Amino acid sequence: MLIYIARRLVWTLVVIFVVVLITFVVFFKLPAGDPALRFAGRSPTTAELALIRHRLHLDKPFYTEFGYFVKNFFTGDSNGWPGLGYSYEGDIPVLQEIEQRAPRTLFLIAGAGIIWLIFGVAIGVTSAVKRRSIVDRVAMGFALFGISAPVFWLGLMSLFIFWKELHWTGGSGYVPLTQNPAAFFSHLILPWIVLALLFMAVYARLTRGNLLETLGEDYIRTARAKGLSERAVIFRHGLRASLTPIATIFPLDLAQLVGGAVITETVFNLQGLGWLAVNSVFTQDLPTVLGVVLLGAVCVALANLVADILYAFLDPRVRYA
Repeated sequence: MLIYIARRLVWTLVVIFVVVLITFVVFFKLPAGDPALRFAGRSPTTAELALIRHRLHLDKPFYTEFGYFVKNFFTGDSNGWPGLGYSYEGDIPVLQEIEQRAPRTLFLIAGAGIIWLIFGVAIGVTSAVKRRSIVDRVAMGFALFGISAPVFWLGLMSLFIFWKELHWTGGSGYVPLTQNPAAFFSHLILPWIVLALLFMAVYARLTRGNLLETLGEDYIRTARAKGLSERAVIFRHGLRASLTPIATIFPLDLAQLVGGAVITETVFNLQGLGWLAVNSVFTQDLPTVLGVVLLGAVCVALANLVADILYAFLDPRVRYA
């Protein structure tokens, strides 16, 4: 098992290195514009451009530039190198801006992920156990509604009903957990539920299909023939095997939402990383876009590592493949 994890860890580091290299080439070496010119603003002089290029190490060889880029990407930058660098909007350090926005997105993803995993798997198991019953039809109808309903519509309707009409929640916006825990949960409960509904429906259908397929296997019939209770057959033997695909996609879904929960963040005015990325694209704020892109890519690579390890724990055959 340790050898398997070590191999996956080395491969993840290789993937991260390749992603950083490609990102560096795309953003700074393709003929799409001079980073120093973009950083300088309007009508810079030749002397100002030369000073900025020197300050950003753009006048050094490729490997030296890339070395600074990698160093500053992992350790941050206090000298303006655009590995993370400074935002064109207000000359704010990108690392500082990401640190400010990241908790909003991470709390949103964590809360929604817990909800959709628990309820999605529970609904899928219940639907599979009570196949073709009223419970099964209602559960799959709910799943179909969750997949079909647009997130922006669900968000606006939930705000209208539960905030404006019933006054049950704190509405839109974000309140830090350390500032007011009650307001924190009150403002995030609706975004959690709305974002979770889409994934909950997918996980419910996936769990149902996998569990039904697993319950038809020979070893399940053998377990029943040995006199095990139905609960033991389902949860001890059937569910573990059917959760393997869930363990594969769950970390990846979480990672992809690092910069991908744009609609939810916009509807509920959370202004997290997704909102930051889209706003930076519109304002052509290259360093900020770069920071969010790299952060998202690294999160996906690390999530893939976690998925591989979980997969190996659930299915021992993977370690010896």
